[in-house]
Amino acid sequence: MPFPQQQLGALFHDAVPDDIRIEPIAGDASSRRYFRIFSSHSSWILCIDDEFRAFQGKNYPFLAVQELLRSASVPVPEVLGCDKPQGMILLEDCGSIMLRDIARQHPGMLRSAYRNAVETMVAIQSVKSGHKSLPFDRLFDEEKLMFEFNFFLDNAPENAFAEKTVETLRKEFLAITRRLVLPGHFVLNHRDYHSRNILLKNRKPVIIDFQDARMGLPQYDAASLLRDSYVTLHCETVDELQRYHYDLLRQRRLTSMSRDEYLYLFDIMAFQRNVKALGTFFHQSFKLGKKEFGSHISPTLAYFPDYISRHPELETSGRIILNQLAGMSS
Repeated sequence: MPFPQQQLGALFHDAVPDDIRIEPIAGDASSRRYFRIFSSHSSWILCIDDEFRAFQGKNYPFLAVQELLRSASVPVPEVLGCDKPQGMILLEDCGSIMLRDIARQHPGMLRSAYRNAVETMVAIQSVKSGHKSLPFDRLFDEEKLMFEFNFFLDNAPENAFAEKTVETLRKEFLAITRRLVLPGHFVLNHRDYHSRNILLKNRKPVIIDFQDARMGLPQYDAASLLRDSYVTLHCETVDELQRYHYDLLRQRRLTSMSRDEYLYLFDIMAFQRNVKALGTFFHQSFKLGKKEFGSHISPTLAYFPDYISRHPELETSGRIILNQLAGMSS
């Protein structure tokens, strides 16, 4: 067992079950570590978060966003206990079935599962600030979007781009970013709303990894879900789910965009999201040695020709990236 039983006392209010066993859960790109705690009658998820231990402010983002979403009836795991000195958070165990697993193993359930995921996404996008500042004071503004583009450039394989090419990409990325900074259309976004961050419990979505939520275009999360690096959906499915998302936004008066404007900004946003995802995969694979992330590079690049064919403003940067990186998977 990775922890002495007494270390868990604060989480269980000094009533730690006698028969527990603890197993690590395979990680993702997060710095947090997760474990499943089993007993004869129940199970829980233990999060070890060094940032929580070191946090000095009042509202730790994970806990603040969890409380906000739960109060808005967005399905997220319940927080059952905290031990800040040890950086531990005890969470409800919502199982291990991800939306990705449904897409890969149960294609007959895919349509309904993704429609449910879109409905939950719109529930998040419907959340209003009330008297709370976090996460509504965090924005996908020019600084944040360029940070994500620059993360890609900073983590691309060594010598992938000549210095002059990097300058060209930065200029192109800035022009793309400025098309996406439209605060009048901003809603709350999860920020990483892909198929590995959506669990299914009793066939209903439960959302995890939500601590970085911030305000941005509704297309940000939609692109994360529908132009996912982990699951490639058929074009017809993407079209249907885009229509469904747009219709729900209109019904809830969350957007005044025309359908054409929605679709245009979806593609521009999806390009930005995919470039950022490539940066994450390069960082994890090449910098941290987690080679399994390299397998997601090629599926992400496969989206680029479609963007380029429809939008001349993406052609320069898109072709540079494809020409330099196509075929790379590790």
